[in-house]
Amino acid sequence: MMTEIDKDNFTLVLSGGGALGIAHLGVLHDMEAAGMVPKELVGTSMGGIISACIAVGMKEVEIYEQIQNFSNVFNWIKLSFSGNAFVVNDKIEDIFKHIFQDKTIRETKIPLKLIATNLHTGEKRVFTAEDDVRISDALLATMAIPGVFEEHKIDNETYGDGFLCENLGVTEASFHDVLAVDVMGEPSFEKEMPDNFFKTANMLEMFEKSMRLLIYNQTRTHIACSDKNILLIEPETKEYKTFQFHKHEAIRTLGLGLL
Repeated sequence: MMTEIDKDNFTLVLSGGGALGIAHLGVLHDMEAAGMVPKELVGTSMGGIISACIAVGMKEVEIYEQIQNFSNVFNWIKLSFSGNAFVVNDKIEDIFKHIFQDKTIRETKIPLKLIATNLHTGEKRVFTAEDDVRISDALLATMAIPGVFEEHKIDNETYGDGFLCENLGVTEASFHDVLAVDVMGEPSFEKEMPDNFFKTANMLEMFEKSMRLLIYNQTRTHIACSDKNILLIEPETKEYKTFQFHKHEAIRTLGLGLL
């Protein structure tokens, strides 16, 4: 399938999806084996975190080592009983600063675009090399799921997760050929309705399924309106939840062998 795009001149687009985004690493493993290096990276939320790691020169094995730190929620979750979110960013920010130090998006080895949402206006905000913004700040913005992770301020504007406007950032690709990996695509949700004994379990499953359907339909619209040559890869993530970072090994394998 590599002949479907120019493997020497393409944009790699990685979607958001929480723990499901670990499947991106399986695809990245195969890309490295095939000698494929993107000329540009576009990422949202978890896809943004992995894109940033690639952009500064990290290999898949190094990124996976960092991701494993998230398997223990106590390494990165600090609960808050005030504000607008359950989780404050202190521990996550420390992890990002350890990985990226004070590097800005201008200083990446591969051009990087990170998608966030302005929570005041609802408008999409794309952080690029034109912005004098630290990578860690842009990441805290793109991954800030409203109500879950603390919103992040940059230059007096308040930002939240990029999935609110574009979970798979194909419209931001500069190159005609695009390799897009969507962990929230059609194989990410069950076709059947939930049928658990406890109603609360059914309600939670319905909520998560609804979110996946909403994001899936958003992405379909963006792809349909694009004039790019898009090679779309959709790992089958329906058996896993967006918070199951402890299942990183199994989720990573979902991205293997899809190129």
